[in-house]
Amino acid sequence: MSIKFLAEDDRPREKFLLKGKSALSDAELLAIIMGSGSAEESAVELARKIMISVGQNWHNLSLLSIADLNKFKGIGNAKAISIAAALEIGRRRAAQEVPERTQVTCSTDSFKALVPFLGDLSTEEFWVVFLNQNNRIIGKSKMSAGGISQSVVDVRILFKTALEHFATGIIVAHNHPSGNLKPSQEDLKITKQIAEAGKLLNIQLLDHLIITQNAYLSFADENLL
Repeated sequence: MSIKFLAEDDRPREKFLLKGKSALSDAELLAIIMGSGSAEESAVELARKIMISVGQNWHNLSLLSIADLNKFKGIGNAKAISIAAALEIGRRRAAQEVPERTQVTCSTDSFKALVPFLGDLSTEEFWVVFLNQNNRIIGKSKMSAGGISQSVVDVRILFKTALEHFATGIIVAHNHPSGNLKPSQEDLKITKQIAEAGKLLNIQLLDHLIITQNAYLSFADENLL
């Protein structure tokens, strides 16, 4: 029976999307790597047979050569290379150190993180920096781009993106191509809206920066939050 005829809960790709990667068995993960099985068995069944042969151990599987993998019916060079490549990626990942995320401790840290994206623009853009509970940057995203004078952000989309990042804090920023650092009434209004929405979701607005090429204004530093 091919994967397409299995119950949806048993299809590895669909299960990955519905329940997340941690819900998949080793055989299901291997089946995704292989992509298909043989004429006699599904990818999951073939993957289960392979994992049993190596004692359900990924390290043992990584020791198999392409020729060893080819001994399994339904495994040709293409599938064998896909398996070997995936295991090599895993080996390299394990050997690498996790890069340390930048920690934001002041408005200058925020400015340094954002000025490469906003400093030289001729039109306004609105960006968000997503932070974890230690105020380390876990992501940045451009939320909108406007004309010469203004950029409007959708607060709902902003916080949807923040939730997707599992952020506990955010810093928002936009540029003023004119070089004027004075916040407009619209700037003050959107800042208040974001701060209030963040309180409902327990995602704190830590700062709002107005950025020009060589300078910035911090709403937090100016007590405007």
